[in-house]
Formats: sequence, C-alpha cells, structure tokens
Amino acid sequence: MSGPLYSIPGTTQPAPTAQAEAAATATDELKEARTISEVLARSQVGGVMDELDRDLVGLVPVKSRIRDIAALLIIDKLRMNVGLQAQTPSLHMCFTGNPGTGKTTVALRMATILHRLGYVRKGHLVAVTRDDLVGQYIGHTAPKTREVLKKAMGGVLFIDEAYYLYRPENERDYGQESIEILLQVMENQRDDLVVILAGYKDRMDTFFESNPGMRSRIAHHIDFPDYAPDELLLIADKMLEELNYGFGAGARAAFEEYLGHRIRQPQFANARSVRNALDRIRLRQASRLFADRDRELTRDDLTTILPADIRASRVFELAAQQRNP
Repeated sequence: MSGPLYSIPGTTQPAPTAQAEAAATATDELKEARTISEVLARSQVGGVMDELDRDLVGLVPVKSRIRDIAALLIIDKLRMNVGLQAQTPSLHMCFTGNPGTGKTTVALRMATILHRLGYVRKGHLVAVTRDDLVGQYIGHTAPKTREVLKKAMGGVLFIDEAYYLYRPENERDYGQESIEILLQVMENQRDDLVVILAGYKDRMDTFFESNPGMRSRIAHHIDFPDYAPDELLLIADKMLEELNYGFGAGARAAFEEYLGHRIRQPQFANARSVRNALDRIRLRQASRLFADRDRELTRDDLTTILPADIRASRVFELAAQQRNP
C-alpha cells in the first residue's frame, strides 16, 4: 500500500517514511501470489493465526470470526492479483463483551494481520479512551482527536468504552465533536486506518442507536463471551508459567475453588481478575518466604504456590459470609 493521498482534517500531509516504503515493498511481493498458501507464506499471516489459537484460551467464536475476516482479505488479495475488481473492504469493527475477555489482545493480532496483508501501512495499535479524544473546553476537542488520529494513521485505533464519547445528558459536552471527526476519517480514509470500538454490548447498542452514522461504518461486530471456569484455570496456568511459577500440591484445586467464589462476586473481570488474583497470591507467597529469613531458599521454594497463599484471600471470607449471613 502506498502512502495516503489525503490528510487528517486540520493537519498537513506527512512525508513518506522508510517504514511505509518497506510496507509497500512487502505488499508488492504479495502481488505475485496466486494461491492461498503463497499469500499465507509471504505474509506470515498463518503464523499470527496459529499464535492466536495457541496463546488465547477459549474464544472459539471470536477466533472463527477473525479467521473469516482473514479469509476475505486473502481472497480479495488474490482477486486483485489476477485483475479482478476488488474494492477495499470496510474493516472498521466493534468488539463487545465484559472486561478481561481478550478484546485488546485480539485487536493487536488483528493489526498485525492487516499489516502483513498490506491493508494498513504500519500495523501498530493505538489504544485510547474518551479522555484521550475529548477536551475540557471549547476548541480543545478537535486538536486532541486529530493528534490521536495522526498517531494511529497507518494502523489500528482502538477506542475502549467508546459509548462514553456520547453524553447527551450534558449539553456542554464536546464528545459529539470528536465523533464527527472520527466519522469523517473512518469514511474518507478507511484504506489507511481501521477503527475498533469496544465496550459492553448493551451500552454499545445504545451508542449506535444514538449515532446511526457510526453504526453504518462498522462492518464487523464481534461479541467476546465470558470465560468458563475451566478456561480461567487454564489462563492462570499460562500466566504462572510465563512468570516461572507453578501450583504446588493442592494449590490448583484451591485456586479453582477461589474462582468459583470470585465469579459470583461483584466486579469480576475474567482474565483481568485472574491476573490480579495471581499478583496478590505472589505477594502472599513472598511474605511467607520472607518470614523465614535464615533459611536457604531452593528453586522450588521460590517458584511454588501453596494452598495457604490462595486461601488467605478475602474472597473465601466473603463467600463464607454470604453462606452464613
């Protein structure tokens, strides 16, 4: 893909970069491909899809949709290579689901896929919220939004909790100004920027009802389900392994019991809550080891999580109170 022939509203066009020229060279190599295998090999998209399956637990419907999108892009690439007319597809997306269900991680993988297939120049992801886009006073919002768009151009802009951009109950809110700039860029510059909106499904539905122009620009709606308890346990195993820790005898069963209680308590955030729980468990393990200062600590001592490190959590106390109010 060549550099853009346009500019963000209110900004000047940047000069082509070495990174953009390298991306154009990679795209030129894909023009010679005639089979799906050749596209996969030259773009290395197959490796990204394999990483998605290997690194992310569960999310079967999400992975299926990402594969469908990748298949469409690859087939469109082959159509163009043999001279068939192929319009650049609209790739703006909406990811809905509860916190900690992998939306940002999948967005990162999606950015890589789009870059390797030549649909964006850089393949980076810029993650923002309302505070990064909307100003506090008149004349502040447009420059903030344009600056974010400038950073994201050539890649993917991920707007978390996008519904907070629109606050109709506040007449002096400037979120609508940011939405109007986003709409213009999403339509006119969609071959150099992909926007992914994310948030709770019910709130995103309300947001789209109030902003039909935004809904019409979103081509792919992907819902991220909550993780099942056994999937959360596998996520914990992966997280601990990455940190060179492991469950000792009885500890995995204790953590499974912990999850059973935590899921039913307020503000549970799927994998994010698992990560936070493991951080606190490691803290209690460190405190336990620190109490015996003269003992020589072995590798097993330093890497093993014991049941006591888990059962000291207040989650068990709260669960007992709920059973016996």
